[in-house]
Amino acid sequence: MTSKLEITLTKSVIGSKPAQRKTVQALGLRKLNQTVEHEDNVAIRGMVNTVSHLVTVTEQ
Repeated sequence: MTSKLEITLTKSVIGSKPAQRKTVQALGLRKLNQTVEHEDNVAIRGMVNTVSHLVTVTEQ
């Protein structure tokens, strides 16, 4: 059984670098406090590490 990550956008992307904005968009996050669920894999973990100061992650 694969685990899932619940990713929530907790800080605004205003003032962040363009690459970080694209990463947040690629994760499927558009609004503050929006939560998305992704499979736990290396690609998603790398994206989360890039924007770790903007999101909170919980494992399921």
